[in-house]
Amino acid sequence: MAEPAPETDAQGAKSPFVKVPIEVTISVGCARPTVQELLQLAQDSVLPLDKKIDDPVELYVGGQLIARGELEELTGDSQGQLAVRLTEVADLKSGL
Repeated sequence: MAEPAPETDAQGAKSPFVKVPIEVTISVGCARPTVQELLQLAQDSVLPLDKKIDDPVELYVGGQLIARGELEELTGDSQGQLAVRLTEVADLKSGL
């Protein structure tokens, strides 16, 4: 398991930003329908994506790719909830 990120900046000072929540967007694929196909969509329509069910998903923060992973379903109290098991993570500390 990865160690938690330090709460100090490169100079050793306490950083106020480490506890700021951010939104992570998970991309499971893209669809490229024509305008005509888009206008024909209705409830129960199926929109095919450019990925297969076992392909990795991509994690983005502010449009920047930060990691890849695999979708999985949680068990226990959170049964049925989706989660992502990370398989690749960018070196985020060097960019901060």
